[in-house]
Amino acid sequence: MVDGVLEVDERYQHLLIRKEAGALWVTMNRPEALNALSPQLVQELRTLFTDLYRRRDVRVVVLTGAGRAFCAGLDLKARRTGGYKNVADHLDGQRGISDIVIAMRRCPQPIVALVNGAASGGGFALALASDVRVATSAARMNAAFIRIGLSACDVGVSYFLPRMVGSSVAAEYMLTGRFMDAERARELGLISRIVEPEHLEAEGRSFVEDMVRATPLGLRLTKEALNHAIDAQGLEAVIAMEDRNQVLCARDDNFEEGIASFLEKRAPNYS
Repeated sequence: MVDGVLEVDERYQHLLIRKEAGALWVTMNRPEALNALSPQLVQELRTLFTDLYRRRDVRVVVLTGAGRAFCAGLDLKARRTGGYKNVADHLDGQRGISDIVIAMRRCPQPIVALVNGAASGGGFALALASDVRVATSAARMNAAFIRIGLSACDVGVSYFLPRMVGSSVAAEYMLTGRFMDAERARELGLISRIVEPEHLEAEGRSFVEDMVRATPLGLRLTKEALNHAIDAQGLEAVIAMEDRNQVLCARDDNFEEGIASFLEKRAPNYS
């Protein structure tokens, strides 16, 4: 996918992971199943994003899917053969999936989702839980849960979507399970831009290049503050958090290098 170092980890069977210049490129790799969320893939995504909490060598994450889909949601064939013995086991299984998006929001690295083809159900949730979304014209997203006998309020979708597009539009898509195409998603501000499939990786790399120009601490604190600002009680609470961030960043060892690289018009060399 990209030039860099392939990370070999026996825990991952359905994730391709490549490290490049401070970025972790993560590809869901079940193309024959449109990268549907099997129990194994769920476990791997949860492990990956939880492990990122303490990884300072990774500054940005790029998440995409192999083949012609981002992620088609829950693997219903695997669900039928697996099943749950009782309500408690079912609740554990449900939380095992929802823990992924919680881990995505908690991990300090910004996440750029590159969406090509279907992003349905749980795949839609993965895209929404990312910080930046770029899509191709073939992207189609929906809250598929309601079309298979479940509530559309699942895996954080009822939290993210209304905050991004407003309650009326969120209700439109969640009560119907209708697909949202790339043009509509961009119109609503849900995705940053639409690119051709052959340019999707390059667009992801451009975001990485810009993000790693920030100091490591500045980048992490910006993601953290953005997440908290969504639910903050008011302006003063947000400004208090911003003031804290600026003082911490200004006292960081990399602050002077950030200023110097900007004035000298060169790439920064952070410790």
